[in-house]
Amino acid sequence: MIEYIPLVLFVVMCASLLLGFPVAFTLGGVSLIFAGLGSMFGIFDLYLLETIPNRLFGIMTNSTLVAVPLFVFMGVILEKSKIAEKLLESMSEIFGNLKSGLGISVIIVGALLAASTGIVGATVIAMGLISLPAMLKKGYSEEVSTGLIAATGTLGQIIPPSIALVILGDVLATAYQQAQLSMGNFSAKSFSVGDLFVAAIIPGLLLVTAYSFYFIFNISEKTFNHEKNEEKSVSLINILKILIPPFLLIFSVLGSIILGVASPTEAAGIGAMGSILIAVLNRKLSFSVLADAVKQTAFISSMVFMILIGASIFSLVFRGFGGEELITNLFDAVPGGLFGSMLIVMILVFLLGFILDFIEISFVVVPIVGPILIAMGADPLWLGIMLAINLQTSFLTPPFGFALFYLRGVTTEKIKTETIYKGVIPFIMIQILILCLVAYFPLLATYLPSAIY
Repeated sequence: MIEYIPLVLFVVMCASLLLGFPVAFTLGGVSLIFAGLGSMFGIFDLYLLETIPNRLFGIMTNSTLVAVPLFVFMGVILEKSKIAEKLLESMSEIFGNLKSGLGISVIIVGALLAASTGIVGATVIAMGLISLPAMLKKGYSEEVSTGLIAATGTLGQIIPPSIALVILGDVLATAYQQAQLSMGNFSAKSFSVGDLFVAAIIPGLLLVTAYSFYFIFNISEKTFNHEKNEEKSVSLINILKILIPPFLLIFSVLGSIILGVASPTEAAGIGAMGSILIAVLNRKLSFSVLADAVKQTAFISSMVFMILIGASIFSLVFRGFGGEELITNLFDAVPGGLFGSMLIVMILVFLLGFILDFIEISFVVVPIVGPILIAMGADPLWLGIMLAINLQTSFLTPPFGFALFYLRGVTTEKIKTETIYKGVIPFIMIQILILCLVAYFPLLATYLPSAIY
Protein backbone atom coordinates (compact mmCIF):
# COMPACT_ATOMS: atom_id res chain seq x y z
CA MET A 1 0.00 0.00 0.00
CA ILE A 2 2.88 2.38 0.81
CA GLU A 3 4.13 2.24 -2.78
CA TYR A 4 0.84 3.79 -3.98
CA ILE A 5 1.17 6.91 -1.81
CA PRO A 6 2.39 9.00 -4.83
CA LEU A 7 -0.90 8.24 -6.60
CA VAL A 8 -2.84 9.19 -3.45
CA LEU A 9 -0.86 12.46 -3.36
CA PHE A 10 -1.81 13.17 -6.98
CA VAL A 11 -5.52 12.39 -6.40
CA VAL A 12 -5.68 14.55 -3.25
CA MET A 13 -4.01 17.40 -5.15
CA CYS A 14 -6.60 17.20 -7.97
CA ALA A 15 -9.47 16.98 -5.46
CA SER A 16 -8.18 20.06 -3.64
CA LEU A 17 -8.08 21.99 -6.91
CA LEU A 18 -11.67 20.97 -7.67
CA LEU A 19 -12.67 22.44 -4.29
CA GLY A 20 -11.42 25.80 -5.52
CA PHE A 21 -8.15 26.24 -3.66
CA PRO A 22 -5.45 28.34 -5.42
CA VAL A 23 -3.34 26.18 -7.72
CA ALA A 24 0.15 27.30 -6.70
CA PHE A 25 -0.48 27.04 -2.95
CA THR A 26 -2.38 23.77 -3.34
CA LEU A 27 0.54 22.14 -5.15
CA GLY A 28 3.05 23.20 -2.52
CA GLY A 29 0.76 22.92 0.52
CA VAL A 30 -0.61 19.42 -0.16
CA SER A 31 2.91 18.18 -0.95
CA LEU A 32 4.37 19.57 2.29
CA ILE A 33 1.50 18.06 4.33
CA PHE A 34 2.16 14.66 2.77
CA ALA A 35 5.90 15.09 3.39
CA GLY A 36 5.27 15.90 7.05
CA LEU A 37 2.93 12.93 7.53
CA GLY A 38 5.35 10.66 5.68
CA SER A 39 8.20 11.77 7.95
CA MET A 40 6.10 11.03 11.04
CA PHE A 41 5.56 7.46 9.84
CA GLY A 42 9.15 7.04 8.67
CA ILE A 43 8.41 6.73 4.95
CA PHE A 44 9.69 10.12 3.77
CA ASP A 45 13.12 11.70 4.28
CA LEU A 46 12.72 15.39 5.16
CA TYR A 47 16.34 15.90 4.11
CA LEU A 48 15.01 16.08 0.53
CA LEU A 49 13.22 19.33 1.33
CA GLU A 50 16.59 21.00 1.88
CA THR A 51 17.02 21.02 -1.90
CA ILE A 52 13.99 23.33 -2.36
CA PRO A 53 16.05 26.59 -2.17
CA ASN A 54 18.36 25.32 -4.93
CA ARG A 55 15.31 24.42 -7.04
CA LEU A 56 13.80 27.87 -6.54
CA PHE A 57 17.09 29.53 -7.43
CA GLY A 58 17.23 27.43 -10.60
CA ILE A 59 13.71 28.54 -11.54
CA MET A 60 14.40 32.23 -11.00
CA THR A 61 17.67 32.10 -12.96
CA ASN A 62 16.24 30.10 -15.88
CA SER A 63 16.88 32.33 -18.89
CA THR A 64 14.37 30.45 -21.08
CA LEU A 65 11.49 31.31 -18.78
CA VAL A 66 12.26 35.02 -19.17
CA ALA A 67 10.49 34.64 -22.52
CA VAL A 68 7.17 34.09 -20.71
CA PRO A 69 6.62 37.66 -19.41
CA LEU A 70 7.98 39.12 -22.66
CA PHE A 71 5.56 37.11 -24.83
CA VAL A 72 2.71 37.92 -22.42
CA PHE A 73 3.55 41.62 -22.68
CA MET A 74 3.62 41.39 -26.48
CA GLY A 75 0.21 39.76 -26.56
CA VAL A 76 -1.38 42.17 -24.08
CA ILE A 77 -0.11 45.23 -25.98
CA LEU A 78 -1.51 43.88 -29.26
CA GLU A 79 -4.81 43.10 -27.55
CA LYS A 80 -5.10 46.50 -25.80
CA SER A 81 -4.18 48.44 -28.92
CA LYS A 82 -7.15 46.97 -30.88
CA ILE A 83 -4.89 45.43 -33.52
CA ALA A 84 -7.15 42.36 -33.84
CA GLU A 85 -10.19 44.50 -34.60
CA LYS A 86 -8.40 46.35 -37.41
CA LEU A 87 -7.01 43.08 -38.78
CA LEU A 88 -10.49 41.56 -38.93
CA GLU A 89 -11.89 44.61 -40.72
CA SER A 90 -9.03 44.53 -43.24
CA MET A 91 -9.34 40.81 -43.92
CA SER A 92 -13.10 41.19 -44.39
CA GLU A 93 -12.48 43.93 -46.94
CA ILE A 94 -10.01 41.70 -48.80
CA PHE A 95 -12.46 38.81 -49.08
CA GLY A 96 -15.37 41.16 -49.79
CA ASN A 97 -18.77 39.48 -50.01
CA LEU A 98 -17.55 35.93 -50.47
CA LYS A 99 -19.85 33.42 -48.78
CA SER A 100 -17.16 32.21 -46.41
CA GLY A 101 -15.04 35.38 -46.48
CA LEU A 102 -15.76 36.58 -42.96
CA GLY A 103 -15.26 33.10 -41.50
CA ILE A 104 -11.88 32.73 -43.22
CA SER A 105 -10.95 36.17 -41.92
CA VAL A 106 -11.84 35.09 -38.38
CA ILE A 107 -9.63 31.98 -38.72
CA ILE A 108 -6.63 33.93 -40.04
CA VAL A 109 -6.95 36.81 -37.56
CA GLY A 110 -7.64 34.38 -34.72
CA ALA A 111 -4.55 32.36 -35.63
CA LEU A 112 -2.42 35.53 -35.71
CA LEU A 113 -3.89 36.73 -32.41
CA ALA A 114 -3.39 33.28 -30.87
CA ALA A 115 0.22 33.27 -32.04
CA SER A 116 0.71 36.76 -30.64
CA THR A 117 -0.93 36.36 -27.24
CA GLY A 118 -0.41 32.63 -26.68
CA ILE A 119 -3.24 32.82 -24.12
CA VAL A 120 -6.43 30.89 -24.92
CA GLY A 121 -8.68 33.01 -22.72
CA ALA A 122 -7.49 36.32 -24.17
CA THR A 123 -7.91 35.12 -27.77
CA VAL A 124 -11.37 33.61 -27.28
CA ILE A 125 -12.68 36.67 -25.42
CA ALA A 126 -11.22 39.11 -27.95
CA MET A 127 -12.51 37.20 -30.99
CA GLY A 128 -15.89 36.62 -29.32
CA LEU A 129 -16.39 40.33 -28.71
CA ILE A 130 -15.10 41.42 -32.12
CA SER A 131 -16.23 38.77 -34.59
CA LEU A 132 -19.32 37.03 -33.15
CA PRO A 133 -21.74 39.96 -33.76
CA ALA A 134 -20.35 40.40 -37.28
CA MET A 135 -20.71 36.68 -38.10
CA LEU A 136 -24.30 36.54 -36.84
CA LYS A 137 -25.16 39.70 -38.83
CA LYS A 138 -23.62 38.09 -41.91
CA GLY A 139 -26.07 35.21 -41.53
CA TYR A 140 -23.85 32.44 -40.18
CA SER A 141 -25.57 30.08 -37.76
CA GLU A 142 -24.95 30.43 -34.03
CA GLU A 143 -23.47 26.92 -33.84
CA VAL A 144 -20.96 27.50 -36.64
CA SER A 145 -19.99 30.96 -35.38
CA THR A 146 -19.43 30.04 -31.74
CA GLY A 147 -17.69 26.77 -32.64
CA LEU A 148 -15.29 28.51 -35.02
CA ILE A 149 -14.40 31.27 -32.53
CA ALA A 150 -13.78 28.83 -29.65
CA ALA A 151 -11.70 26.51 -31.84
CA THR A 152 -9.68 29.36 -33.32
CA GLY A 153 -8.95 30.70 -29.82
CA THR A 154 -7.34 27.41 -28.79
CA LEU A 155 -4.81 27.70 -31.63
CA GLY A 156 -2.69 29.66 -29.16
CA GLN A 157 -1.63 26.29 -27.75
CA ILE A 158 0.05 25.10 -30.92
CA ILE A 159 0.90 28.04 -33.18
CA PRO A 160 4.30 29.55 -32.36
CA PRO A 161 5.38 31.77 -30.74
CA SER A 162 3.25 30.38 -27.95
CA ILE A 163 3.59 30.62 -24.17
CA ALA A 164 2.38 27.02 -23.93
CA LEU A 165 5.22 25.88 -26.21
CA VAL A 166 7.77 27.94 -24.24
CA ILE A 167 6.76 26.24 -21.00
CA LEU A 168 6.43 22.78 -22.58
CA GLY A 169 9.78 23.19 -24.34
CA ASP A 170 11.59 24.13 -21.14
CA VAL A 171 10.06 21.23 -19.19
CA LEU A 172 10.73 18.73 -21.99
CA ALA A 173 14.33 19.92 -22.30
CA THR A 174 14.87 18.98 -18.65
CA ALA A 175 13.00 15.69 -19.14
CA TYR A 176 15.15 14.91 -22.18
CA GLN A 177 18.35 15.47 -20.19
CA GLN A 178 17.09 13.23 -17.38
CA ALA A 179 16.17 10.49 -19.84
CA GLN A 180 19.57 10.62 -21.54
CA LEU A 181 21.41 10.50 -18.22
CA SER A 182 19.31 7.54 -17.06
CA MET A 183 20.34 5.71 -20.24
CA GLY A 184 24.01 6.55 -19.69
CA ASN A 185 24.22 8.97 -22.61
CA PHE A 186 26.26 11.95 -21.38
CA SER A 187 26.76 13.62 -24.78
CA ALA A 188 23.21 13.79 -26.07
CA LYS A 189 22.09 16.32 -28.66
CA SER A 190 20.60 19.43 -27.06
CA PHE A 191 16.89 20.22 -27.14
CA SER A 192 15.47 23.74 -27.03
CA VAL A 193 12.25 25.73 -27.12
CA GLY A 194 13.21 26.95 -30.59
CA ASP A 195 13.16 23.34 -31.83
CA LEU A 196 9.63 22.94 -30.51
CA PHE A 197 8.55 26.19 -32.20
CA VAL A 198 9.76 24.86 -35.56
CA ALA A 199 8.14 21.45 -34.93
CA ALA A 200 4.77 23.14 -34.29
CA ILE A 201 4.64 25.00 -37.63
CA ILE A 202 3.35 22.14 -39.81
CA PRO A 203 0.72 20.82 -37.30
CA GLY A 204 -0.41 24.43 -36.69
CA LEU A 205 -0.83 25.09 -40.41
CA LEU A 206 -2.66 21.78 -40.80
CA LEU A 207 -5.17 22.82 -38.13
CA VAL A 208 -5.74 26.24 -39.72
CA THR A 209 -6.17 24.63 -43.16
CA ALA A 210 -8.57 21.97 -41.81
CA TYR A 211 -10.66 24.63 -40.03
CA SER A 212 -10.84 26.66 -43.25
CA PHE A 213 -11.89 23.74 -45.45
CA TYR A 214 -14.53 22.65 -42.95
CA PHE A 215 -15.92 26.15 -42.74
CA ILE A 216 -15.98 26.65 -46.52
CA PHE A 217 -17.82 23.40 -47.17
CA ASN A 218 -20.12 23.74 -44.16
CA ILE A 219 -21.64 27.10 -45.07
CA SER A 220 -24.84 26.34 -46.86
CA GLU A 221 -26.82 28.74 -49.01
CA LYS A 222 -29.57 28.78 -46.38
CA THR A 223 -27.35 29.99 -43.56
CA PHE A 224 -25.69 32.79 -45.46
CA ASN A 225 -27.10 36.27 -45.72
CA HIS A 226 -26.84 37.33 -49.35
CA GLU A 227 -27.60 40.95 -48.63
CA LYS A 228 -24.49 42.81 -49.62
CA ASN A 229 -22.86 45.10 -47.16
CA GLU A 230 -22.55 48.80 -47.84
CA GLU A 231 -20.02 49.43 -50.53
CA LYS A 232 -16.72 50.49 -49.09
CA SER A 233 -13.79 51.87 -50.95
CA VAL A 234 -11.07 49.33 -50.39
CA SER A 235 -7.65 50.94 -50.39
CA LEU A 236 -4.83 48.43 -50.91
CA ILE A 237 -2.35 50.78 -49.24
CA ASN A 238 -4.50 51.09 -46.10
CA ILE A 239 -4.98 47.34 -45.93
CA LEU A 240 -1.26 46.71 -46.26
CA LYS A 241 -0.55 49.28 -43.55
CA ILE A 242 -2.67 47.25 -41.13
CA LEU A 243 -1.69 43.75 -42.27
CA ILE A 244 2.07 44.05 -42.78
CA PRO A 245 3.20 45.11 -39.26
CA PRO A 246 1.63 42.12 -37.38
CA PHE A 247 2.89 39.71 -40.05
CA LEU A 248 6.37 41.21 -39.83
CA LEU A 249 6.26 40.94 -36.04
CA ILE A 250 5.38 37.24 -36.06
CA PHE A 251 7.89 36.46 -38.80
CA SER A 252 10.67 38.43 -37.13
CA VAL A 253 10.14 36.53 -33.87
CA LEU A 254 9.97 33.11 -35.51
CA GLY A 255 12.55 33.93 -38.18
CA SER A 256 15.17 35.06 -35.69
CA ILE A 257 14.74 31.77 -33.80
CA ILE A 258 14.71 29.51 -36.87
CA LEU A 259 17.76 31.22 -38.43
CA GLY A 260 19.65 30.98 -35.16
CA VAL A 261 20.05 34.74 -34.91
CA ALA A 262 18.33 34.92 -31.52
CA SER A 263 17.36 32.59 -28.71
CA PRO A 264 13.64 32.27 -27.80
CA THR A 265 14.18 34.72 -24.93
CA GLU A 266 15.89 37.26 -27.19
CA ALA A 267 13.18 36.78 -29.82
CA ALA A 268 10.57 37.43 -27.15
CA GLY A 269 12.32 40.75 -26.45
CA ILE A 270 12.08 41.56 -30.18
CA GLY A 271 8.38 40.71 -30.08
CA ALA A 272 7.73 42.90 -27.03
CA MET A 273 9.50 45.88 -28.62
CA GLY A 274 7.79 45.23 -31.95
CA SER A 275 4.33 45.24 -30.35
CA ILE A 276 5.07 48.67 -28.82
CA LEU A 277 6.14 50.01 -32.24
CA ILE A 278 2.95 48.65 -33.85
CA ALA A 279 0.83 50.27 -31.16
CA VAL A 280 2.68 53.58 -31.72
CA LEU A 281 2.16 53.37 -35.49
CA ASN A 282 -1.55 52.78 -34.94
CA ARG A 283 -1.70 55.64 -32.42
CA LYS A 284 -3.06 53.31 -29.77
CA LEU A 285 -0.23 53.51 -27.27
CA SER A 286 -1.02 55.62 -24.22
CA PHE A 287 0.18 55.68 -20.65
CA SER A 288 -3.00 53.92 -19.47
CA VAL A 289 -2.60 51.16 -22.10
CA LEU A 290 1.07 50.69 -21.18
CA ALA A 291 0.34 50.68 -17.44
CA ASP A 292 -2.49 48.18 -17.87
CA ALA A 293 -0.26 45.94 -20.02
CA VAL A 294 2.53 46.00 -17.42
CA LYS A 295 0.09 45.16 -14.61
CA GLN A 296 -1.48 42.28 -16.54
CA THR A 297 1.94 40.97 -17.54
CA ALA A 298 3.13 41.08 -13.93
CA PHE A 299 -0.02 39.30 -12.77
CA ILE A 300 0.18 36.49 -15.35
CA SER A 301 3.95 36.06 -14.97
CA SER A 302 3.69 35.92 -11.17
CA MET A 303 0.97 33.29 -11.49
CA VAL A 304 3.15 31.20 -13.84
CA PHE A 305 6.21 31.32 -11.60
CA MET A 306 4.23 30.66 -8.41
CA ILE A 307 2.68 27.61 -10.04
CA LEU A 308 6.14 26.51 -11.16
CA ILE A 309 7.46 26.83 -7.59
CA GLY A 310 4.49 24.84 -6.24
CA ALA A 311 4.90 22.23 -8.97
CA SER A 312 8.61 21.94 -8.18
CA ILE A 313 7.81 21.13 -4.54
CA PHE A 314 5.13 18.64 -5.67
CA SER A 315 7.59 16.94 -8.03
CA LEU A 316 10.20 16.69 -5.27
CA VAL A 317 7.80 15.12 -2.76
CA PHE A 318 6.31 12.85 -5.46
CA ARG A 319 9.76 11.49 -6.27
CA GLY A 320 10.62 11.29 -2.55
CA PHE A 321 7.77 8.81 -2.08
CA GLY A 322 9.07 6.72 -4.99
CA GLY A 323 6.61 8.07 -7.54
CA GLU A 324 9.03 7.91 -10.46
CA GLU A 325 9.72 4.21 -9.86
CA LEU A 326 5.98 3.54 -9.51
CA ILE A 327 5.15 5.24 -12.83
CA THR A 328 8.03 3.42 -14.55
CA ASN A 329 6.77 0.05 -13.27
CA LEU A 330 3.21 0.87 -14.32
CA PHE A 331 4.35 1.82 -17.83
CA ASP A 332 6.43 -1.36 -18.06
CA ALA A 333 3.33 -3.38 -17.21
CA VAL A 334 1.22 -1.65 -19.88
CA PRO A 335 0.82 -3.78 -23.01
CA GLY A 336 1.92 -2.23 -26.28
CA GLY A 337 5.15 -0.63 -25.04
CA LEU A 338 5.53 3.01 -26.05
CA PHE A 339 2.18 3.07 -27.89
CA GLY A 340 0.24 1.81 -24.87
CA SER A 341 2.04 4.17 -22.49
CA MET A 342 1.49 7.17 -24.80
CA LEU A 343 -2.20 6.29 -25.08
CA ILE A 344 -2.59 6.28 -21.29
CA VAL A 345 -0.69 9.58 -20.95
CA MET A 346 -2.78 11.20 -23.70
CA ILE A 347 -6.03 10.11 -22.03
CA LEU A 348 -4.77 11.33 -18.63
CA VAL A 349 -3.68 14.72 -20.02
CA PHE A 350 -6.97 15.07 -21.89
CA LEU A 351 -8.98 14.46 -18.72
CA LEU A 352 -6.75 16.70 -16.60
CA GLY A 353 -7.28 19.45 -19.17
CA PHE A 354 -10.85 19.73 -17.84
CA ILE A 355 -9.70 20.82 -14.37
CA LEU A 356 -6.14 22.11 -14.85
CA ASP A 357 -4.66 24.79 -17.10
CA PHE A 358 -1.82 23.93 -19.49
CA ILE A 359 0.62 25.59 -17.10
CA GLU A 360 -0.19 23.20 -14.24
CA ILE A 361 -0.20 20.16 -16.52
CA SER A 362 3.16 21.15 -18.04
CA PHE A 363 4.77 21.67 -14.64
CA VAL A 364 3.14 18.74 -12.81
CA VAL A 365 2.49 15.89 -15.25
CA VAL A 366 5.17 16.31 -17.92
CA PRO A 367 8.18 16.20 -15.53
CA ILE A 368 6.85 12.87 -14.20
CA VAL A 369 5.98 11.07 -17.46
CA GLY A 370 8.31 12.91 -19.86
CA PRO A 371 11.64 11.28 -18.92
CA ILE A 372 10.05 7.82 -18.87
CA LEU A 373 8.41 8.18 -22.30
CA ILE A 374 11.59 9.65 -23.84
CA ALA A 375 13.64 6.79 -22.35
CA MET A 376 11.15 4.38 -23.96
CA GLY A 377 11.93 5.89 -27.37
CA ALA A 378 9.59 8.86 -27.77
CA ASP A 379 11.04 11.82 -29.68
CA PRO A 380 10.79 14.89 -27.40
CA LEU A 381 9.64 17.10 -30.29
CA TRP A 382 6.91 14.66 -31.24
CA LEU A 383 5.92 14.26 -27.59
CA GLY A 384 5.70 18.04 -27.12
CA ILE A 385 3.46 18.52 -30.17
CA MET A 386 1.23 15.61 -29.15
CA LEU A 387 0.80 17.12 -25.69
CA ALA A 388 0.10 20.60 -27.11
CA ILE A 389 -2.61 19.39 -29.51
CA ASN A 390 -4.10 17.17 -26.81
CA LEU A 391 -4.33 20.08 -24.37
CA GLN A 392 -5.85 22.21 -27.11
CA THR A 393 -8.55 19.57 -27.63
CA SER A 394 -9.33 19.22 -23.92
CA PHE A 395 -9.77 23.01 -23.65
CA LEU A 396 -12.47 22.75 -26.29
CA THR A 397 -14.34 19.64 -25.15
CA PRO A 398 -17.73 19.97 -23.35
CA PRO A 399 -18.77 20.25 -20.63
CA PHE A 400 -15.61 21.51 -18.87
CA GLY A 401 -13.52 22.99 -21.68
CA PHE A 402 -12.03 26.34 -20.58
CA ALA A 403 -12.51 27.93 -24.01
CA LEU A 404 -16.26 27.27 -23.78
CA PHE A 405 -16.50 29.12 -20.46
CA TYR A 406 -14.55 32.07 -21.85
CA LEU A 407 -16.86 32.29 -24.88
CA ARG A 408 -19.97 31.82 -22.72
CA GLY A 409 -18.90 34.87 -20.72
CA VAL A 410 -18.96 37.21 -23.75
CA THR A 411 -22.04 35.89 -25.58
CA THR A 412 -25.60 37.11 -25.16
CA GLU A 413 -28.22 35.13 -23.25
CA LYS A 414 -29.96 34.42 -26.59
CA ILE A 415 -27.17 31.98 -27.46
CA LYS A 416 -27.66 28.83 -25.38
CA THR A 417 -24.80 26.90 -23.84
CA GLU A 418 -25.85 23.75 -25.71
CA THR A 419 -25.51 25.70 -28.97
CA ILE A 420 -21.85 26.40 -28.16
CA TYR A 421 -21.36 22.73 -27.25
CA LYS A 422 -22.83 21.58 -30.58
CA GLY A 423 -20.77 24.13 -32.48
CA VAL A 424 -17.39 22.94 -31.20
CA ILE A 425 -17.96 19.20 -31.80
CA PRO A 426 -16.86 19.25 -35.50
CA PHE A 427 -13.72 21.17 -34.56
CA ILE A 428 -12.95 18.68 -31.78
CA MET A 429 -13.16 15.94 -34.41
CA ILE A 430 -10.76 17.90 -36.62
CA GLN A 431 -8.28 18.29 -33.75
CA ILE A 432 -8.49 14.58 -32.90
CA LEU A 433 -7.88 13.80 -36.59
CA ILE A 434 -4.76 16.00 -36.65
CA LEU A 435 -3.62 14.44 -33.36
CA CYS A 436 -3.98 10.95 -34.88
CA LEU A 437 -2.11 12.07 -38.01
CA VAL A 438 0.80 13.40 -35.93
CA ALA A 439 0.74 10.20 -33.84
CA TYR A 440 0.84 8.00 -36.97
CA PHE A 441 3.22 10.24 -38.93
CA PRO A 442 5.75 11.64 -36.42
CA LEU A 443 7.57 13.29 -39.33
CA LEU A 444 4.85 15.97 -39.33
CA ALA A 445 6.47 17.21 -36.13
CA THR A 446 10.09 16.14 -36.57
CA TYR A 447 10.80 16.73 -40.27
CA LEU A 448 11.06 20.52 -40.30
CA PRO A 449 13.48 20.80 -37.31
CA SER A 450 15.70 18.06 -38.79
CA ALA A 451 15.64 19.77 -42.22
CA ILE A 452 16.52 23.20 -40.82
CA TYR A 453 19.02 22.19 -38.16
